[in-house]
Amino acid sequence: MSGETGAVGRMKLGLMPTLAENSVGSSAPHGRTPRYSDIQRMARVAEDIGVDSFWLADHLLYRFPDSGENGAWEVFTILGAVAAVTKRIQLGPLVACVSFRNPALLAKMAESLDEISDGRFILGLGAGWHQPEYDAFGYPFDHRASRFEEALRIIVPLLREGYVDFQGQYYQARDCALRPRGPSGRGPAVWIGADKPRMLRMVARHADAWNTVWHRWPAGVERVYPNMKQACEEEGRDPATLELTAGTHVRLLRPGETRQEDYEGIQGEAEEVAEGLRGFEAIGVKHLVVVVEGNEVAGFERFGRVVELMGQR
Repeated sequence: MSGETGAVGRMKLGLMPTLAENSVGSSAPHGRTPRYSDIQRMARVAEDIGVDSFWLADHLLYRFPDSGENGAWEVFTILGAVAAVTKRIQLGPLVACVSFRNPALLAKMAESLDEISDGRFILGLGAGWHQPEYDAFGYPFDHRASRFEEALRIIVPLLREGYVDFQGQYYQARDCALRPRGPSGRGPAVWIGADKPRMLRMVARHADAWNTVWHRWPAGVERVYPNMKQACEEEGRDPATLELTAGTHVRLLRPGETRQEDYEGIQGEAEEVAEGLRGFEAIGVKHLVVVVEGNEVAGFERFGRVVELMGQR
């Protein structure tokens, strides 16, 4: 895979806290709820330690049999606030659910965040998956791939060309113009998270980057990448023009801290974690998003040592 997925250069690193209730310091429902002040501090620490990007999930409500009900802050509202208090770091949703917002309005929101961030915003997009939040907030859960495909036919032309005239089965944007334009000119980069064949073809057709999450080891990325390569070939796209991005979970151990045998991610002290992350770079991942267990400022600060080690190779 190495060398097939974009320009030569070091792998970028991103950090992703959660906006969900009861998630700070422990797994829900035992932790405390992150406040905006927590998210702001984590974003600033991420920027200070040299991380390249900062990501937040787009969820309205979580309902699972084993953990009960937990809400989450609205992602674009928080991203706008974070963009205003950071200067260098890229930021975006991982990934925005197109079902939750009219696609033309979503493009407008992305362009506004491009302006607030001075060109640092990345638009991550996905079709959604958690039916309880759809039901609770009144969004249709059927035909998600078809709805997503139509949404892309509105969002991408609006961002790239500033104009679209589209009438579909689920969405329309007639004689729609995106004005004014932010500093990027052609809008933010578009990442799409997908894994099934039809969705992968949409990635090949529309996206600047493919996001594949979550993977404990680089081998997981190597296993699914041929499917993306095949989708590119079917769409007549050179896979090297599609940036490969991935995600993983990290548990940073303090000296003497016990390992969790069933942990689904990379765990160890900073040196071991850095070595695990280098494995993703070795197979061609260009941008890796990391979830640090604990969802707290202290964990981000300790991740600074990992960033330092990654830069010392």
